[in-house]
Amino acid sequence: MDEAIKIAVNALDSRRATDIEILHVGDITVMAEYFIICSGSSSTQIRTLGDEVEYQLKEKLDLLPLHREGQPSSNWVLLDYGDFIVHVFHRDARDFYKLEHLWADADRVDPETLIDHEGEESNEV
Repeated sequence: MDEAIKIAVNALDSRRATDIEILHVGDITVMAEYFIICSGSSSTQIRTLGDEVEYQLKEKLDLLPLHREGQPSSNWVLLDYGDFIVHVFHRDARDFYKLEHLWADADRVDPETLIDHEGEESNEV
């Protein structure tokens, strides 16, 4: 798995994105190899999620998106990095567009396999 995808997923997780999904769409479309889809609960969080992905990829890999869509007050942000596209939706917009259903034939990657849990407090007894 590409290091950039791992960085993007960890950036989303660090800002509390919900329902992160990674779809391997490379076998069924030429648009990208992967779609990363997640939800935010407000326009502020959606903007923050997109900004954090951009910041982390720029800092760690000097990688900038080829294209960014969505307005600060909108209910979605799209970051196109060529090999992968990050879709950040408000929950209602995500339910409306249903990208996971449109790309139901795509293989899914478990985001938990990419998330670094170092430094997190354990609640185990």
